[in-house]
Amino acid sequence: MSGPKIKKFENTLIAPTATILEAIRCIDDAALQVALVVDADRKLLGTVTDGDVRRGILAGVRLEDAVTRVMNQKPTTVAAQTSRAEMLAIMDVKKFNQLPIVDEQHRVIGLEWRDHLVQTTVGAAIQDDVWVVLMLGGQGTRLHPLTENTPKPMLDIGDKPLLETIVRTISGHGFRKFFFAVNYKADVIRNYFGNGEKFGVQIEYLLEKERLGTAGALSLLPGKPAGPMLVMNGDILTNSNFAHLVEFHRQNKAHATMCVREYQHQLPYGVVQNSGTRLESFVEKPNQSFFVNAGIYVIDPEALDFVPQGQYFDMPQLFDALAKAGHESAVFPIREYWLDIGRHDDLERAREDYRKVFAV
Repeated sequence: MSGPKIKKFENTLIAPTATILEAIRCIDDAALQVALVVDADRKLLGTVTDGDVRRGILAGVRLEDAVTRVMNQKPTTVAAQTSRAEMLAIMDVKKFNQLPIVDEQHRVIGLEWRDHLVQTTVGAAIQDDVWVVLMLGGQGTRLHPLTENTPKPMLDIGDKPLLETIVRTISGHGFRKFFFAVNYKADVIRNYFGNGEKFGVQIEYLLEKERLGTAGALSLLPGKPAGPMLVMNGDILTNSNFAHLVEFHRQNKAHATMCVREYQHQLPYGVVQNSGTRLESFVEKPNQSFFVNAGIYVIDPEALDFVPQGQYFDMPQLFDALAKAGHESAVFPIREYWLDIGRHDDLERAREDYRKVFAV
């Protein structure tokens, strides 16, 4: 396994002719969650974050398009003489995680990021205020007989249970406080994970005496967190960047954020466009594209007030309740690997994909 990535701001610099896909690689590879678009003289033209890319995807841009289509053309910058405390204050107010440092000619001479500022200014790492709630109570009936004695999240994918991969992926992005909502074969999960210590996390259990749906178990939480909650179904294999997801949620100031996945469907027939009896056009077996619910959410603590106590309640119902109360929700498109494991063929595909996507 390779060591930690070295964070050098030079690795974030890209040209305006770069594609959005190249910007994504820059964001991921530099490990600073931003790409700085500069001209030949290093003058800053704009910035691109993961959130900018995902908003662009929702607007219909293609990954082959120029990065200028999604970049922020008026980024907040600071001068070299700006104090660390001032930088941190700007980040707190504007909900930024990075700040480009520029000279008098607006040329990039550095980049500061929040974690580094907190460690060097306050002397300690950021306290993680996000709770992770994993919904694990389903019976997995479509995967019988494999789930007769084993809950679906504990089925092996690669060399470990699916749920272990989920926990390790999420904790790898800095999240430590987990709640497992369990029902069917709960002891299998509890005996394997315990309190989470051997996985470097803290785990508490929410025991559903009867099935409560994909949101109802939130009513069993012991209180409200200081920050948002990351909620995820326990039958999803993904390498999504959960830190980017929570950052996106905060920046959009939404009460709730739903992750979505693009789904394409080819119609088996030619489609006719007509005006009355007149044929206008004919398209042979067109592809239709939709965004579908990906089973991953971020919700603010206040959203818990809309979850009924001890009743079956699904996440779409929670989003509907928030909308009726006038609260805004956001949509976060997943561009990384994602698979909902509901049937035997999904499980086989996940096992095959795991070797390509997750194995180190």
